[in-house]
Amino acid sequence: MPAAASTKALDWQALAELTVPEADRINGPTNAQATLRLFGQSEKALRVTLYRDHHAWCPYCQKVWLWLEWKQIPYRIRKVTMRCYGQKEAWFKKKVPSGMLPALELDGRLITESDQILLALEHAFGPLGHRLEDPRTFKLRDLERQLFGAWCRWLCTARLNQRQEQAGREQFQIKARMMEQQLSAEQGPWLDPASNTPTSPCPGSADVVFIPYVERMNASLAYYKGFSLREEHPAIHKWFKALEELEVYRGTQGDFHTHAHDLPPQMGGCWVASNPKQQELAEAIDCGAGLAELETCWADPENSKTRPEGLALSRVLKHRKRLLELNPLGAIRFDQPLRATLTRMALGVSCSPDPGSARGLRYLRDRISVPRDMPLISARRLRQALEQTAQLDSPEMGDPIPIHDRFDQNPTPFLTS
Repeated sequence: MPAAASTKALDWQALAELTVPEADRINGPTNAQATLRLFGQSEKALRVTLYRDHHAWCPYCQKVWLWLEWKQIPYRIRKVTMRCYGQKEAWFKKKVPSGMLPALELDGRLITESDQILLALEHAFGPLGHRLEDPRTFKLRDLERQLFGAWCRWLCTARLNQRQEQAGREQFQIKARMMEQQLSAEQGPWLDPASNTPTSPCPGSADVVFIPYVERMNASLAYYKGFSLREEHPAIHKWFKALEELEVYRGTQGDFHTHAHDLPPQMGGCWVASNPKQQELAEAIDCGAGLAELETCWADPENSKTRPEGLALSRVLKHRKRLLELNPLGAIRFDQPLRATLTRMALGVSCSPDPGSARGLRYLRDRISVPRDMPLISARRLRQALEQTAQLDSPEMGDPIPIHDRFDQNPTPFLTS
């Protein structure tokens, strides 16, 4: 049977006509690209500046980010480089000598450490759900630290034997079941329902404390251990599913590929328990296929107002000059393969890349970061198109993703693009 004909790659002008406008970063849905959030209020209302990392990798930054978004407190954002992917900015070290993130200025007063930041915000603007120092919230915060500790011991302890792997899993699941018990004690999906915010009903501060690391547990345990948190713990799956119905959470949510590869340099290493399930899940994550509802339960994007492919296309075209220049193939050689990928993604048709392009396509596939670059579903569609286009060329892989640092993700070249 003859092979299906391949469509010619669209030129950049034709691709630009298929993009979709991005939402209002200042007053629209939660997004990682904003440098100012007003929620329809006057800029004169600004009392808060949040210092968070460029790539939205820092879990403690995500905690403060979520709290501000659900409370709809107007704030300015200044982005700072994490040491694991670049050099800390001199202006920030002058302000915060430790370089610690997040940091926050409230009425001109500088505060560091995420819990201290939330306490200060709570004092200034009122609580999100129960107060952080309420006895019940304090108990939940302690449980989050226990869950975090069990996860770290299982994920980050080197060279566990089979018995130790099983013990690590069991200890983690004991703490996960304790979280499920707390969720089951509430009538709704949240640990701490908040009814005193403009976005109510929404999660409260106790949920905000859990979200960043449980999101990273879900990704890392699938990739490194072959363990599906959402399958093993239905109440946590229900909690995630309820979160994923909310624009605020979706705007901050990372995907499995991003977390699987941003965590090792932050955590000092993540250790694989090689087994058939782990290999299967890791391969699906690495090739860009994703893990469907084990990863996220976003509403059907085909019925959404903005097609995820169109948004991915918009984001790539915005930064295309830098993406072409930084690709290992070089700008001239990578131009046609990138256009072939975007043609495939936008039109849903096969589009052959120039020979010898698989390495460059997979290099880009492996360096998309969520939510820094685009929302999760848009990134999934772009990664899939990159891999499908690369497969038309060869099995050659891109440069391996570093594990001791992520200097390959230095943001500096993109800050002026």
